[in-house]
Amino acid sequence: MPRRNNANRRTASPRRSQRHKDVLHSQGGHRAHDFRCVGCRLDVPLDAPGTGHRNHCPNCLASLHVDHRIPGDRASPCRGRMEALTMSARPDGEWMLIHECLTCGELSANRVAGDDNALILVRLVLKPLQDTSVASRTLLTL
Repeated sequence: MPRRNNANRRTASPRRSQRHKDVLHSQGGHRAHDFRCVGCRLDVPLDAPGTGHRNHCPNCLASLHVDHRIPGDRASPCRGRMEALTMSARPDGEWMLIHECLTCGELSANRVAGDDNALILVRLVLKPLQDTSVASRTLLTL
């Protein structure tokens, strides 16, 4: 196949600047009712069955360290990635996820949402049976 002759082409025109990203993230915009997971990069809706403040991905259970003392306050200066370590049960029978911040090491307990990945939840429940250091470290810290 013969090559095209590029001699007749004009010089490249200057590129058009991109629009500001805050257009997509402003109130009522593309990201007003969801967030992007730091683990699996899925778009996660803020509405979660069973909890008032969604703070973790229902697919991979990853989270960001955004809450300081009160769930939903979004006052933590850390903003580090949090990974689910294990599960715990409250005296009333409610299941809680135990997350550890990979940046500052803080542990936090979060409610399990109704749409969380059941297979990953079961793996977390069984994890202390495989690695007893995780369970003892978590219990000593809490």
